[in-house]
Amino acid sequence: MNLPNKLTLLRVILIPFFVLFALWEFSSVNLFIALLIFAVASITDMLDGKIARSRNLITNFGKFLDPLADKALVMAALLVFVDKNWVSSVPVMIILFREFMVSALRLVVKSGDGIVVAAGWLGKVKTAFTMVAIVVTLFLHALVAVGVGIDGTALSIIDNLLVWVAAILTAVSGVQYLWAYRSAIDTNE
Repeated sequence: MNLPNKLTLLRVILIPFFVLFALWEFSSVNLFIALLIFAVASITDMLDGKIARSRNLITNFGKFLDPLADKALVMAALLVFVDKNWVSSVPVMIILFREFMVSALRLVVKSGDGIVVAAGWLGKVKTAFTMVAIVVTLFLHALVAVGVGIDGTALSIIDNLLVWVAAILTAVSGVQYLWAYRSAIDTNE
């Protein structure tokens, strides 16, 4: 197994540890630990692709697992936020629907003409914004957990604003994917 695939696998392994520390309120610093785990997992996402491309280590395993690991990490964080009542479930459902739709589109297109459904610029902006939104949300709630006084109403507005912007970017990038690959989808098959 090459280094990029090991990094992707590490990201998958880190997800349950992130969820454990994010949900299990055993200490006032548990959210800081969850934040650190999420940050490390996010960095592996950036590194695995750069290393794979620069060293020509792209594999079918990596093409399959990398996007799944990314989606699993983000969805785990957003579902934690819903579980903790930090954000509304509606924008999270929008994000989840888009991720399933794009994944299905990639499978349909790949099984057809061998066209690679690459990430568009809006998809990359969506991913970057969502990661930053998750980090900011975790950080603010970690501060509250250790006793830093942040107004609850302001915190709720920030949390929901971040997740709604992520949901809008996610939905628009999903429409962009559908439009870009509309000719590759044969509705007669």
